[in-house]
Amino acid sequence: MKDAEAVRPEISVVIPVFNEVTTLVDLHQRLAQTLKDTGRSWEVIFVDDGSRDGSTDVLRALHAQDPAVRVVRFNRNYGQHAAVFAGMERTRGEVIVTLDADLQNPPEEIPVLLQAIENGADVVGGARVNRHDSWFRRASSRAMNRATSAVVGVRMTDYGCMLRAYRRAVVDQIVACQEISRFIPALANSFAASVAEVAVEHAPRRAGRSKYGFLRLLRLAMDLMTGFSLLPIQAVSLSGVLVAALGLGFAVFLGLRRLLVGPEVEGVFTLFTILFFFVGLQILALGLIGEYVGRIYQEVRRRPRYVVSEVL
Repeated sequence: MKDAEAVRPEISVVIPVFNEVTTLVDLHQRLAQTLKDTGRSWEVIFVDDGSRDGSTDVLRALHAQDPAVRVVRFNRNYGQHAAVFAGMERTRGEVIVTLDADLQNPPEEIPVLLQAIENGADVVGGARVNRHDSWFRRASSRAMNRATSAVVGVRMTDYGCMLRAYRRAVVDQIVACQEISRFIPALANSFAASVAEVAVEHAPRRAGRSKYGFLRLLRLAMDLMTGFSLLPIQAVSLSGVLVAALGLGFAVFLGLRRLLVGPEVEGVFTLFTILFFFVGLQILALGLIGEYVGRIYQEVRRRPRYVVSEVL
């Protein structure tokens, strides 16, 4: 145990990898040089999230040539946050940095995060400037950041940036969580006493395309809303009360109008419009209830978050 503590690195870098064979060698070279320049001891943990493009072979070669590189390989794809969680479970450093493998977040920005940690922050998030993403990604990211800030209660301009730094105490709290679904930046901010955000550069994507399409972003949004707050279901409940009040008022209005004006047929389409609105609201409420029930179902099954097939 004493020997393990003696070689414990000061910095651990966790990198989820899914089909990034074209960037891994360059990433490792740039990252290693950046970490050496900090003058601290370090380790890098690559988590292969079921890659099928040869990334696994590159990671094995990097591990063979660099003793600071460790590799965790999943048996299939489980998603970015599961990969980051698996890496965090195996970190030994006092400061843990997470980083994407596609080089859109330059590893040379890591010292900026470390400086913020030294200044007293428990969690430091990168805020991407001059983003090289599509307008849809930027627009959806802004919406997600506003929603996440409201749900978590900690305002940040960029919850989606993977370039982040955490103190060991915060990571220990994250790893201790037994939830099946989790959004790590939101979890970290809920545990941290002090949160900071620093501007970081954002590079164009070299190859491939983003792993976050519309459906995956929607799934992440639902996971965030139902996993960290009861606000959605409470909002629907409040809407139900308001709709009931409006419906009662409208019924009184139609009753009085019938007494004063007589039978009418001109309002049929209006009534159908109102009916469709009410039906849509009921379906929305049912969907939200189903989302919460589904989360409970996932939790009680207690299935593993991921299956590790190899550790180097």
